[in-house]
Amino acid sequence: MAIKEVLMIGNPKLREKSSTVTDFNKKLLEIIQDLKDTLTDLQLKKNLGRALAAPQIGHMKKVIYYNSDNKEIIMVNPKIIWKSEETFNVWDSCYSFNIAFFVNITRHRSIKVNYQNKEGKEITKQFNDDLSELFQHEIDHLYGKLATDYLVDNQKIIMRNEWEKRYK
Repeated sequence: MAIKEVLMIGNPKLREKSSTVTDFNKKLLEIIQDLKDTLTDLQLKKNLGRALAAPQIGHMKKVIYYNSDNKEIIMVNPKIIWKSEETFNVWDSCYSFNIAFFVNITRHRSIKVNYQNKEGKEITKQFNDDLSELFQHEIDHLYGKLATDYLVDNQKIIMRNEWEKRYK
């Protein structure tokens, strides 16, 4: 297993733009395995979370790994190609915040994402509601953007234990 350390908010690498994956080779498979191993470990330790972006573990490549309810999605070079006009507010946290606090932000209710799988095959999929929010969050990581960047009202930040009391 290759469990990697998650970069925490304040680390300047989280603000860098990731590189496009051009070689679908052993190195890409290693990044995906690191993401899978690290996410599995985090899910067990934190009891929360569904996905991880490569920059969060120091791989500055456009790769996202999702696993929830035994459903796995690997996105390579994802791009949001459409966003619904309809938006909704969501309490969002992040492994790069150590899931210590949540921010209430606005996201698009639906998005369409064009991405490649680990073999390089192009896929276009629409995601709605919680998956729309999740993949907006993860794709933001690939461009050096964090959920806190959407925070416009400091009354919309809450510590995890308070969030669990109120919303879980």
